[in-house]
Amino acid sequence: MPEAQVTEVVAESAQSFEDAIRTAMAQARARLTNVCGAWVRRQRRVVSGGLVAYQVAVQVAFMPV
Repeated sequence: MPEAQVTEVVAESAQSFEDAIRTAMAQARARLTNVCGAWVRRQRRVVSGGLVAYQVAVQVAFMPV
C-alpha cells in the first residue's frame, strides 16, 4: 500500500488569509492526485508600498498514483 507524500504550496491573496488558503488548495488539487489532508504551516502579512498581501504556506498530503 503506498504511503502519503507531503508537499508545500505557497499562495498569496490581497483579500484575506482564508482566500490565500483557498488559492493554495486549488493549486494543490490542480497539480496533485488524491489530496487527503492539509495543514497551514505559516501565515504572514506582506507589506510593500503600503499594500498588504496575505501569504500562506500549506503542507498538503496526497496519495501518489
